[in-house]
Amino acid sequence: MSRGLLVFVFLLLLNACDTGSENILSADTDLLLDTQHGGGSAWGLADCSACHALTVIHKNEDSIRGIVNDYGHDTCTGCHGSNGTDEKRQCLICHNDSALPESPLQSGRHRHDFVAGVDNALQDKQCVDCHYASDMNGVFEINRDLTRYPDKNGINSPYTSDADFCLRCHNRDHQQAGFEISGKAYDDTLIAIEDSYTLVDKHGEISATGNGTYAGLRAAYRYGSRVACGDCHAMHGTDNNKLLIDASDKGVSKLESAIRQQPYRVNINGDDYSQLCVLCHAMDVLQDQGDVDTGNGLAGVHLTGESCIECHSHGEAVQAGM
Repeated sequence: MSRGLLVFVFLLLLNACDTGSENILSADTDLLLDTQHGGGSAWGLADCSACHALTVIHKNEDSIRGIVNDYGHDTCTGCHGSNGTDEKRQCLICHNDSALPESPLQSGRHRHDFVAGVDNALQDKQCVDCHYASDMNGVFEINRDLTRYPDKNGINSPYTSDADFCLRCHNRDHQQAGFEISGKAYDDTLIAIEDSYTLVDKHGEISATGNGTYAGLRAAYRYGSRVACGDCHAMHGTDNNKLLIDASDKGVSKLESAIRQQPYRVNINGDDYSQLCVLCHAMDVLQDQGDVDTGNGLAGVHLTGESCIECHSHGEAVQAGM
């Protein structure tokens, strides 16, 4: 190659490269690179190090610069996508027990791995299934950090809640391609929850005064308000079946930090859900076993050590729903 051609190629690459932390990004995918990366010249290049030196990458982003320096250019795809190549997006290279151990908490043998009855460790692919274009700013926003799936009308409408995100798959007649839920009874919660979430249920859309026999809720929880699916179900790891949280720091988002971050353990024994219920429920007037420790250091529910589902069932159209 002639010297003149070498100079031309160098100048072309220099124009395409951005040695700092700024890139030309698609407005609707935030951090994901698109065909305009580097004015278009850098799109389709797999070697990030050709343009982006680790010494200057994210020099103004103290929260992640150390991680990027420690793990190198393999971290790029997790936030910025494949850049039009066949490179796999790596998320767990950062979101693991050592680099980002609480983002999110991933302990426990059960995870939402899209394979019923099988407990597999989460893989990068599952991260991207739910968080395709997260802005990685540490603040969870449902319409920025969750993958957009079409609603029952086939429209990519904004989510009204994180439960709305869950219901895009957990329904009977408009499940997402590639994530079908089959072989379930008509009233199985996995597919019936779209109907039952709007019924008279303490954990759905209800119209209640909160003046019943066992009235009393902790912190910002209120009778009549919706409870997020993720307040009781841990997507990233739990030792409880049905993906129920095994500790208060994995859910119950409206609890005051002193309770949530303790954390209080949640062990589900058979059909006894009292350690889960007591995280939010605390009797105003003690009755029955209202003053009995459920086993995790908290008291406030009318029964512990016995089955809850004889009276309470998830999503049923009755006053005593669960």
